[in-house]
Amino acid sequence: MSVQEYLDKHMLSRKIEDAVNAAVRAKTSDPVLFISNHMRKAVPSVITKVKARQILDSRGIPTVEVDLHTNKGVFRASAPSGESTGLYEAVDLRDGDKAAYLGNGVTKAVMNVNEQISEALIGMDPTLQSQIDQAMTDLDKSEKKGELGANAILAVSIAACKAGAAEREVPLYKHIADLAERTHFNLPVPSFTLISGGKHAGNNLAIQEIMILPIGANRYEEALQIGSETYHHLKAVITERYGPQGCNVGEDGGFAPNISTLKEGMVLVKEAIDRTGYSERIKISVNVGATNFCIGTKYDLDIKTPNKSGQNFKTGEDMIDLYKELCAEYPIVSIEDPFDKEDWEHVKYFSSLDICQVVGGDLLMSNPKRIDRAVRESSCNALLLKVNQVGTVTEIIEVVKQAKDAQWGVVTSHRCGETEDSFIADLSVGLATSQIKAGAPCRGERVAKYNQLLRIEEELGDQAVYAGEDWRPSK
Repeated sequence: MSVQEYLDKHMLSRKIEDAVNAAVRAKTSDPVLFISNHMRKAVPSVITKVKARQILDSRGIPTVEVDLHTNKGVFRASAPSGESTGLYEAVDLRDGDKAAYLGNGVTKAVMNVNEQISEALIGMDPTLQSQIDQAMTDLDKSEKKGELGANAILAVSIAACKAGAAEREVPLYKHIADLAERTHFNLPVPSFTLISGGKHAGNNLAIQEIMILPIGANRYEEALQIGSETYHHLKAVITERYGPQGCNVGEDGGFAPNISTLKEGMVLVKEAIDRTGYSERIKISVNVGATNFCIGTKYDLDIKTPNKSGQNFKTGEDMIDLYKELCAEYPIVSIEDPFDKEDWEHVKYFSSLDICQVVGGDLLMSNPKRIDRAVRESSCNALLLKVNQVGTVTEIIEVVKQAKDAQWGVVTSHRCGETEDSFIADLSVGLATSQIKAGAPCRGERVAKYNQLLRIEEELGDQAVYAGEDWRPSK
């Protein structure tokens, strides 16, 4: 084939002429660079390579990281993971070889990306998110993504989403909003972890965490400042009462003083809030994580206390009385998982009292069927969105729509096993979830999300809207 035939076949002469004309119009000082960039943009991007590797999450446990290549660049994403997996959520694929990482290795999931998923996706347009996600779902064939691994599929799905945004030359949050057919987005109210307990800390506190929501801030930047200052005031309060050793932190970065009751924790947090001078602008949220201390039909609040387990059993009715008392005494506006994941009766009754937002985490596991049941039975009024429980960006968008159609609140959530990937920050803005839970305002994997929200607010400028007092859907 002659040079002229080659030029004619690929219509290169016309494309080069267009690029040169564009460079002249732009009066660029570097025409070669300008023409190169112009030509690159003229070529539709496709996925050229998908490469996965095993990395460590914030707990030192393996997870999957993916580099997805297009002719526009390389886009990286990683999958978070939780303390344990539930019966109704997508399944992380683990090696099970006790000789390596105590059985938690993910080399099988990595191999599935590098061989099966990569082969299926090469040549696909990264802007077609639903088609990419469907291709992986069809390849897996299992209900909970257990064949290829939800950790493998999710990491690829997020990387593809980032590549799609780059191809369209829009910010990631804008691309997500467009995928969801949303016309507006907002900066979410952050739910900062201050005190950790439950499975996330080594103290005697059965409940999982106590958090604050700076709903009275005017901007997200101000909310972050309020959260950070309150966190450091709490450190001073704990040091005064329990000494420096009381300031050890749990997996999410929350302080873990040796307390055993929710009331003790509330006293500490309230004093820290009072010291900030922001009392009227801060509300409190509690993640009870009741499934972890439910035994039969009762709740053992002393389950972590040596030689006392079984001495403080509470019925569902007792727990409701406890929550009512605490909500009356403290500015609690949200309670997550107040009962066991199968205790539909008590969570439904508690929600009907309309005392606060009732968030379904373990209850729902971000599962569409569980969400549908909760909507029909009015069992709660907010979804805790954990992306790895769902498995793909497309399905994440669908479950958020499901919750929003029911006029529920949506809390975009991290996991205890996190990475530096800040994807959920863009996700919360793009889907306008109005609430985000990323842990304490400390530790790199947690503040990566909070810092990304700062950048987004800066980029939006005058168009930035902080959810603030509108953090929860109005009735």
